[in-house]
Amino acid sequence: MSPEQNIDDVQEPIMNAPPEVRQIIERVWHLEKNRLDKKSNSPINDDILDIVKGSVQ
Repeated sequence: MSPEQNIDDVQEPIMNAPPEVRQIIERVWHLEKNRLDKKSNSPINDDILDIVKGSVQ
């Protein structure tokens, strides 16, 4: 299996998700990326919960 196929396999559920789900995934990804850039070890669960609640309302 080629590396490109592996990437496609991982991204397929995201690409086929409804727009609301893709928005949640993207916001959580940005949040985690920012935390990694800052080398932050603070809990992220509350931030993710806020993202999901905001998207559901």
